[in-house]
Amino acid sequence: MSGDDASAVARLTAAVTAARGALGATAFPLATDDAADARRTRAELLGQLDDYLLPRLRARDAPLVAVVGGSTGAGKSTLVNALVGSPVSAPGVLRPTTRAPVLVHHPLDGAWFTSDRVLPGLARLRSDAAGRTGPPPGAPADARTLRLVADDHVPRGLALVDAPDVDSVATENRELAHQLLAAADLWLFVTTAARYADAVPWDLLAAAGRRRAQVALVLDRVDPGAEAVESDLARLAEAEGLGAARIFLVPETSPGDDGLLPARTVAPLARWLTRLAADAEARRGVVDATRDGVVDDLVRRLRDLADAAGTQADAAAELRRAVDDASEDAARTLLEATADGSLLRGEVLGRWQELVGGNELFAGFQRAVGRARDRVAAFFRGRSEAVPRLERAIGSSLEGLVLDAAETADQRTAAAWRGTPAGRALLTGGDAPVPPTAHGELRERTAAEVRGWQEDVLALVRDRGAAKRGTARALSLGINGVGAVLMVLVFASTAGLTGAEIGIAGGTAAASQAVLSAVFGDEAVRQLTRAARDALDARVRAVLAAEAERYRSVLDALRTADGEALCAAADDVERSAREERAAREADGAGDDERPPHAPPAARGAGLRGADLPEEGPDGRPADDGATGPGEGGRGGFWRRVLRGGHG
Repeated sequence: MSGDDASAVARLTAAVTAARGALGATAFPLATDDAADARRTRAELLGQLDDYLLPRLRARDAPLVAVVGGSTGAGKSTLVNALVGSPVSAPGVLRPTTRAPVLVHHPLDGAWFTSDRVLPGLARLRSDAAGRTGPPPGAPADARTLRLVADDHVPRGLALVDAPDVDSVATENRELAHQLLAAADLWLFVTTAARYADAVPWDLLAAAGRRRAQVALVLDRVDPGAEAVESDLARLAEAEGLGAARIFLVPETSPGDDGLLPARTVAPLARWLTRLAADAEARRGVVDATRDGVVDDLVRRLRDLADAAGTQADAAAELRRAVDDASEDAARTLLEATADGSLLRGEVLGRWQELVGGNELFAGFQRAVGRARDRVAAFFRGRSEAVPRLERAIGSSLEGLVLDAAETADQRTAAAWRGTPAGRALLTGGDAPVPPTAHGELRERTAAEVRGWQEDVLALVRDRGAAKRGTARALSLGINGVGAVLMVLVFASTAGLTGAEIGIAGGTAAASQAVLSAVFGDEAVRQLTRAARDALDARVRAVLAAEAERYRSVLDALRTADGEALCAAADDVERSAREERAAREADGAGDDERPPHAPPAARGAGLRGADLPEEGPDGRPADDGATGPGEGGRGGFWRRVLRGGHG
């Protein structure tokens, strides 16, 4: 690898690492139409990034990992054992076969697999072909364990993985099979003449075709005369974008005395894999082709997930608007109710009349307080018990209004949320449901805010009175009384009242205005009234905001994003991949014409059957037993990869 090529790979690795971070930080918690698919895609991508793409980018020259996958009863383990020449993987007798997957490698390649370079989420268990350093093959084992078997029949540069059934009735087996296939450089997909058209494996193969995974198909247990199914299998492969896939036929044969299939039945596949392992350039071509397909698939799916994240962000914004609108409407309605005179009814009105006298006394009262500020203090001293009763009545009535407003806001918010799938799911459960209203806490909070507002009003009166010595003297004994009058003036208006109530409220307002004007002056009264109303507005909104926080906190905890980070990550990966491929092509163009692939003997005996002569039934030289697309057989890609080889 040249310096430019290495730098380009490093940039691509950095871009993919950043994409992994953006993907890990993006969640799809809301019940939108595309959320389930997005969660599944995210999990698949994270797994493939960790299990395959990032490890492969960091170790381009690591052995090629060929995962042997397929349906239940297809003969995967039997095939692996026949290729290696030892019972390294026990065929399943009972279904489902619950066991750890087996990775068979050359002893000198062990360091690549004992670390977490590939499949870091699986624990390692090392054993020899007979399993003497660990549980014997087929013994119950944790399915999240990868059993490593070193065998010198496996050529260096190649590892075979016997995966669980892709259609296992055991969920854990199915998930692990998919995980292993996603981490493969090469799929060896095994099926049978009886089950080659089953839907489940073809769903998986179709996904492989979409991301351009390198695949070879093994048609196992082919009875004499049933070879015609091979052409139908080729047709299905072509339809799913796998037209370049090699197809190997394994005839129906009884195992020998050693329990293994005869070497001749697996010789074409053994020969092909051994040659692939012996040819560094061909091996790298397979690795690069699969890796490029995974990178392109990553870019496409990151953009799909960015769209799904945008949908999540829109749904979260809609839910948040519902909370804000309900809270704002409740605050506005409440403040209108406290300004239209409707609060001056019942007990509040009665306590006010206790303080200043009935309607017939209003005029005399106003004349009295208008003559001298000092008379205000004397007036309230004579009614010392009436003042706290009025304050309590105002506080109690105001608390009721605020509680009603909070309950109304909660009902409106809940109704709006129930009208959307995302909100409905949050209300009825899920990972972060909306907590129920704590009525006791709400009452305590409301009472505290109302008391706080009354203290705010008294502070306003006190601060204003401190500005002038004469006013301060007038308030020295009557600050609570004057404060209560200011509270009444805040609520006093004739809007919304009818009949006799209009006269009462009007008189109340006039009396309140007279008291305060006598003490502070008209302009100061207007300023005090505005300040008191602003303080009330803040206190009311504090109560409503605390209740709305039950909903907002759920949305805040969901970590919804708008997808911009995913879009940026996809763009960066795409740009880096384009540069890396250009550098790789330039690096390859500068190489001299390489010699044909090394023969199997150059790297050891190879897989069992690889050294058998390539002869047809008539004894003449024959193809290696595999077929491929294009003229003279399928497999044009592999002909280019294994230049100088067969098919």
